[in-house]
Amino acid sequence: MSFEKFSLNEKIVAGVRALGYQTPTPIQLKAIPPIMKGRDVMGLAQTGTGKTAAFVLPILQRLMQGSRGHVRALIIAPTRELSEQTHEAVRQLGRRTGVRSASIYGGVSIYSQTKRLKDRVEVISACPGRLLDHIGRGTVDLSRVEVLVLDEADHMFDMGFLPDIRKIVKCLPAKRQTLLFSATMPSDVQGLADDVMSDPVHIKIGPAAPVETVSHKFYPVQMNSKTALLKDILETTDMESVLVFTRTKSRAKTVAQQLDRSGYKVTSLHGNLTQQKRQKALDGFRTGHYEIMVATDIAARGIDVTKISHVINYDMPDTTDAYTHRIGRTGRASQTGDAFTFVTGQDVGIAHSLKRVLGEKLEYRNVDGLTMAMLAETSPSSGSSRSNGRRSFAPRAKSFGNFNGRPGKSASRRSWSH
Repeated sequence: MSFEKFSLNEKIVAGVRALGYQTPTPIQLKAIPPIMKGRDVMGLAQTGTGKTAAFVLPILQRLMQGSRGHVRALIIAPTRELSEQTHEAVRQLGRRTGVRSASIYGGVSIYSQTKRLKDRVEVISACPGRLLDHIGRGTVDLSRVEVLVLDEADHMFDMGFLPDIRKIVKCLPAKRQTLLFSATMPSDVQGLADDVMSDPVHIKIGPAAPVETVSHKFYPVQMNSKTALLKDILETTDMESVLVFTRTKSRAKTVAQQLDRSGYKVTSLHGNLTQQKRQKALDGFRTGHYEIMVATDIAARGIDVTKISHVINYDMPDTTDAYTHRIGRTGRASQTGDAFTFVTGQDVGIAHSLKRVLGEKLEYRNVDGLTMAMLAETSPSSGSSRSNGRRSFAPRAKSFGNFNGRPGKSASRRSWSH
C-alpha cells in the first residue's frame, strides 16, 4: 500500500514524495484512517515505528480545510529534541501546504518564540514547561485548538510532566480530537488517557518488531576496562554511525573526550549543554561530521538519524523499558541494527531481566576471559564480520584482550522512521 491510498491532499502527497518514501509503516496503516475520521486514538508503539508521520499527515490533511492563521493543532513532547523533530516533520511534509508551525521549548529565548507565535502559526510542537510559561504570559492562544497530541506519554510520566499536562488540557476546548502515543502504558498514563480521551481507538504495534530488527550482544567487563573495550569495538567493527549511552552527564563528557583524544570524530549530548550546543551536536551527528555520539538517556527518544548502525550501552540502563528506548535508535522500522551492552558485576540483576525479555536473540561475548557467570559470582546481590559498505573507526591499531568472536554486521537500511 502506498501513501496515495489514504486520499491525502495532493500537496501533502507531494511532501511525502519529496522525501522519497512510498510504503507506510504498520502504525501509519492502522492510525491514519481513524485519525482522519476524527476519532481519538491511543497508540501503543515503540520508538522508531513511524508514529510521528502517523499523526502529522492527518493533521496536515485537516488543516487544509477550514479557517487558517491560528493555532489548530498542539503536539506535546517530553524533550526539546523530540519537539524539534516533530516540528521538522510538519515543515517537511507540509512544505507545499503553507501550514505554519513552531517548536516551543526551554533553554532558548522566550521572546523569539513569542515573535514566532504571532506569525499566524497553526501547529505548535511544545515541551510542557515552556508552553505553560507562554500560557501564563498570555503569548499563546489555545482557545481554538482542534487536535491535541500527547507524544511519548510514558516518557512524560517518567519526567514528572503529567501534572503540567493536566494544566495545559484545562486551557483547551473540551470539544477536540485527542491522540496519545506511548511505548508503554503505566497506570498513570492510562489514567490520563481515561480523563482526556473520548472513546478512543486502541492501536498496538507489538514490541517484537523493533527487537526483531536488532541483534543484542552482552559484553561482561570490569568498570575500569569499559573505555578500552569501547575503543576495541570501534576499531574492529564495520559501522555507519554509533550512539554510545552513558548513565551520567559527566561520564558522557569524559568518554567523548577520551575518544576525541584517540582520534575519533565524536561529539556528546547531555543536559549540561546549551540548546545551541545540543543542536550543533545533533546536526553534526546527523550529517556524518561526527561518526560517534556519546549521550545520556536524554537522547534516547529525541535523535532522528536513520543511519545509526550500532547502539552501545557503555552503562547498563536501569530498566528493560529504558533498554528498549535506547536501542530504538537503531533497527528503526524495518531496518536492522546492532546493540552492544557492557555488563559489570553491579548490572547482573537487570541483565537477567533483559535475558528473559530477549531470550534466544541475546548473545554473550567472552571478553579477556571474563564471563557472565564470573560476573554473577562477584555481583553485589550474590556475595569475522564482513564490511557491507561500512568502515572501521580505527585511528590506531590497538587491541583489548580476547573477544569470543567479533561484533556482527548489519545490512544497509533506509526507511521512513520519524
